Amino acid sequence: MFYHLMRTTILPVLLSLVFTASAAELPEGVRQVEVLNYADCFELSNAETRVTLCHQVGGRVLEYSFKGINSLYLDPEEAKWRTPGGPHAPDSAGRFDIGPEYLIPRRDKLWSGEWQAEAIGPRAVRLTSQVDESTGVQLIREFRLDAKSTHLACTQIIRNVSRETKHWAHWSRTFAVHGGIGVVPLTPETQRFPNGWVMYDFGAGAAILLTPTDPNVRRRGNFLEVLGPTRQPKLGFDSNSGWFAYVMPHHQAFVKRYPSPPDGVYPEIAGLTLCFYYPKAAQLPVCELEPHGTRNNIPPGGSASFTEDWFLLLHPFPAAGAELDLEKLAAQVAREAR
Repeated sequence: MFYHLMRTTILPVLLSLVFTASAAELPEGVRQVEVLNYADCFELSNAETRVTLCHQVGGRVLEYSFKGINSLYLDPEEAKWRTPGGPHAPDSAGRFDIGPEYLIPRRDKLWSGEWQAEAIGPRAVRLTSQVDESTGVQLIREFRLDAKSTHLACTQIIRNVSRETKHWAHWSRTFAVHGGIGVVPLTPETQRFPNGWVMYDFGAGAAILLTPTDPNVRRRGNFLEVLGPTRQPKLGFDSNSGWFAYVMPHHQAFVKRYPSPPDGVYPEIAGLTLCFYYPKAAQLPVCELEPHGTRNNIPPGGSASFTEDWFLLLHPFPAAGAELDLEKLAAQVAREAR
């Protein structure tokens, strides 16, 4: 009789109290959910925006959704993670990294290793990497979602755990959905590239094309537009405007704001401040959005931080044969992405 009472009445109540207490311990707008094969992901949310974070593989953003539409490409093959035949270093969703690309050593613990996750406030979570011996650093990423808007502050902290000064820079690698239009404001007063952009040619004898042409890249007024995949997918820009937009087919503009000081040292080979990687969909159905930070001089025990502010704005995607109103988009960004 006691066993029956315990199983049917007392135990369910106790379990309910445990789960209720556990949920109550999390701050407002934070809960834990399962995504694909990743259990206990932290989710940040307000009335219309949802952000889901993955600490199991690489400390990244799996979902950045407004009105139920995810603006990030999440490879369904990641559902096979940790199963036979599944990927071992997923490349999708909202990635961050450190560079410069061609100087930094391999860093598997940072890119695909397991991170620690903790809630640090209302709609706020901190992800912390393992110590990475190859680069001599540990990375900390803090994500804070605004209570009422789509504004997501993404801060990456590079902590030097070695015995020598490190010079790594912030490198963002956000895999947005394919098919959008990139808009980069030009800054003629600090322009270094003849056309405001360069193209990386990965053919025989890899090179950087300083005056490239491509039917999907054009200048209109004081803006560059990337209308779709380019013949070589990696494009670099020298804009110091501190923002760009990526207008997606589901009628939302993904806007990033970030520091881009004109007098900073940008350590990528071409000295670029921003990169798009836009392959054909059959190759990889993404457009990679990559703000680059300046070179840091981080002493032993010191740290450097970089914050990107993300926004999703309702904005119409042009119908066939029509064009974006670039000035109107810029005014919207100035008004709503603050």
